[in-house]
Amino acid sequence: MSTAIAGGVEVTGCPVPEHVPHHAHRDVSGGWLRPAVFGAMDGLVSNLALLTGMAGGNVSSHTLVVTGLAGLAAGAFSMAAGEYTSVASQRELVEAELAVERLELDRNPEDELRELASLYVARGVEPELAHEVARQLSADPEQALEIHAREELGVDPTDLPSPLVAAASSFASFALGALLPVLPYLLGASALWPAVLLALAGLFGCGAAVARVTARSWWFSGLRQLVLGGAAAALTFGIGALVGSAVG
Repeated sequence: MSTAIAGGVEVTGCPVPEHVPHHAHRDVSGGWLRPAVFGAMDGLVSNLALLTGMAGGNVSSHTLVVTGLAGLAAGAFSMAAGEYTSVASQRELVEAELAVERLELDRNPEDELRELASLYVARGVEPELAHEVARQLSADPEQALEIHAREELGVDPTDLPSPLVAAASSFASFALGALLPVLPYLLGASALWPAVLLALAGLFGCGAAVARVTARSWWFSGLRQLVLGGAAAALTFGIGALVGSAVG
């Protein structure tokens, strides 16, 4: 009987070749980058549009600052509350389904084993081999629960999202994005164009960052977000000008 070392693990019986990854993939789930970037873009677009709409109505710089900060606070709290509720509800639903699956594994282990084996058969594994694989994987109840959750629910019970983390990250990223259009006014600017230029630069930067989780080039993603955000700002400026003239 021979002994082999595979990836630092000793395996007795037959040689096991060491697996060496020869390529890497982008993080298709987006990780922390996706919610952070999109939260910042949401704050940028919404507050830029809010400020340009108010500026179109020919209001004072003081009013614009108050409006921008109010929009920042309202949007950030709204985003945080929405994310917390959404993620908490999703997590509670998953935990309820996991409890059902855990109960079934405890009450009807043979039925659950056959169910898991049938999933492997449907994917092309021979019935006898599928049953043996399912039997070995089901030996550990927690491992069996994790496998059933992955196969039937499409979730990883060991990596459920945190409502608090989602709320905090949404709040911070939205507030950071929404701050950019207000920042020139806080630093003493009295005209609209510095706020617009800074916000558009931020939109281009966020769009370029999105390219890290997509197959698009950074300049295309940046320009696309710049155009969309600029269009929203132009439209709200026009609406603000029309409403301001009518009210005046």
